[in-house]
Amino acid sequence: MSKERLLNVLSRHIGKGHGLGVAALALQVGLEQRQVRKFVTDLRQDGVAVCGTPTHGYYIAGTAEELEETCQFLRQRALHSLTLESRLRKVPLADLVGQLHLRT
Repeated sequence: MSKERLLNVLSRHIGKGHGLGVAALALQVGLEQRQVRKFVTDLRQDGVAVCGTPTHGYYIAGTAEELEETCQFLRQRALHSLTLESRLRKVPLADLVGQLHLRT
């Protein structure tokens, strides 16, 4: 399965200094970039510490700090999306977050 191939490749890229961009990763695994992103999400949902940012590419966390950096990146991205939604709906972000029952 492709998810396992992706994990196999990522297991050789431990730490942000060894990150691999999505295009290079897709080429190595033989998938489209969109599929790589989907499988990265699946691996994260499975509890695999796949880190990634546009600057460093994708990699397996080598330290707790790297994992925390990725969590912060994902949180900021999610809050940005929620801010856009709140503007589109013309609902204050605090009200929207409260409606979604999310921790802030």
